[in-house]
Amino acid sequence: MKIALFGATGHIGQGILDEALARGHDVVAVVRDPSRLTQHNPKLQVITGDVAKPESWQDAVRGTDAVIASLSARRDGDLSSVPGNAAILLDNLPKAGVKRLLWVGGAGSLETAPGVKVIDDAHFPEMWKPEAQAQGKALEVFRASKADLDWTYISPAKMIEPGERSGAYRVGGDKVLLDANGVSRITIADYAMALLDRIEKNDALRQRITVAY
Repeated sequence: MKIALFGATGHIGQGILDEALARGHDVVAVVRDPSRLTQHNPKLQVITGDVAKPESWQDAVRGTDAVIASLSARRDGDLSSVPGNAAILLDNLPKAGVKRLLWVGGAGSLETAPGVKVIDDAHFPEMWKPEAQAQGKALEVFRASKADLDWTYISPAKMIEPGERSGAYRVGGDKVLLDANGVSRITIADYAMALLDRIEKNDALRQRITVAY
């Protein structure tokens, strides 16, 4: 397959890039600063582009089987860009003939009980709340969209961190997944594996899912 990836220079984005290349996919990495992506691979094409400026990437993603967006507002500090970028991709990817979009979402909007979200927990770190709220707004953008595009919003576990690729994970819906010890976690490598599996199996269309151990 040919896949376009926004956000390849981030921690999760790099994990997704590694997994996609390891599977033999052709990857078009759309980045604002190519100097931050030092990886070289014959199946990797690096394009300078900004998701907020569709004219900078529409031709590059044309003909791809899927687009992956692993975007964060941490560098710019503009949290409105999270739901804003979701809307831009939903509006413009169909114009480039793209039919599939995978979005690296947040865990804050997952439910710990009916009507109770992870972000509502008294112990949820205050410093994480703004980004979690922005990701929650992005989820609302997806769910309200009428775009001719099969999207999947993939929330990680409450804790996603560097670590080995175990080859195991579970898939859930809107409810947070806990392991046998009552912990919600997954490594970036296993999250990336789960995301690429969704592309190859072409499932979880037009819905939010979560992946965890």
